[in-house]
Amino acid sequence: MSAHTLDAYRRDLGAFSEWAQKNGIGEPIAVQTEQLRAFIAAEHRRGLSPKSLQRRLSACRSFYQWLLRHGRIAASPAAGLRAPKAPRKLPQVLDADEATRLVEVPTDAPLGLRDRALLELFYSSGLRLSELCALHWGDLDLADGLVTVIGKGNKQRKVPVGSHARNALAAWQSEQGATREMPVFPGRGGGPISQRAVQIRIKQLAQRQGLFKHVHPHMLRHSFASHILESSGDLRGVQELLGHADIATTQIYTHLDFQHLAKVYDAAHPRAKRRVKSKEE
Repeated sequence: MSAHTLDAYRRDLGAFSEWAQKNGIGEPIAVQTEQLRAFIAAEHRRGLSPKSLQRRLSACRSFYQWLLRHGRIAASPAAGLRAPKAPRKLPQVLDADEATRLVEVPTDAPLGLRDRALLELFYSSGLRLSELCALHWGDLDLADGLVTVIGKGNKQRKVPVGSHARNALAAWQSEQGATREMPVFPGRGGGPISQRAVQIRIKQLAQRQGLFKHVHPHMLRHSFASHILESSGDLRGVQELLGHADIATTQIYTHLDFQHLAKVYDAAHPRAKRRVKSKEE
């Protein structure tokens, strides 16, 4: 799991332990199903969103599964418990023109070659922020147009790199004088650039390019997936490119695609919209 996931689970279990102590439960190992349900209900009353409640319960469920595997308990009190359903928000994406405008940052600006390579690679290959920051030049095969990344669950995958991204990376590599062992995008001190630095830089570049949406690295990943699916209709292929373990995670992009088609339908079909009555009628 990522460091962010581990940190979140640590906070969730800390909140559960604190609640148990306040309610006279000495050991979380002794919690019963009704008490765990009471904890989730108390967190709901405290104002936590359904998504946060789902994660709280997921952390507890994993904790009790671990205890069960190690013979510390006979049954999990989390079995059968469900958190409230969270409304699924559609990811925000850039349209093709906006994405092109963003990635075509001037290369003659300070760090221009690096910025162009970073943006082109994000949009070309749909990498996660953590994957891009961890890249070394040895992970890239610019001749064959491939990049090898280690994704979630420590799973390795190869992703194509488009011609524009390859050209931008080659120009950046030449300026950097890079070797295979060097990070593709170094930060201060020569180590890999931090995720926070990339987030801030992309926000700055988006504003400089005249995009006033809240542009962030994951939006480029969303845009990559949405544009590939819109053109190909190959959901399984997009799943492989993104490195999703479950195709249900990828299916959210079909909703985006349908949303786009619905707009085209509304704009084009003569009887798509209900006729608005005039004041005389």
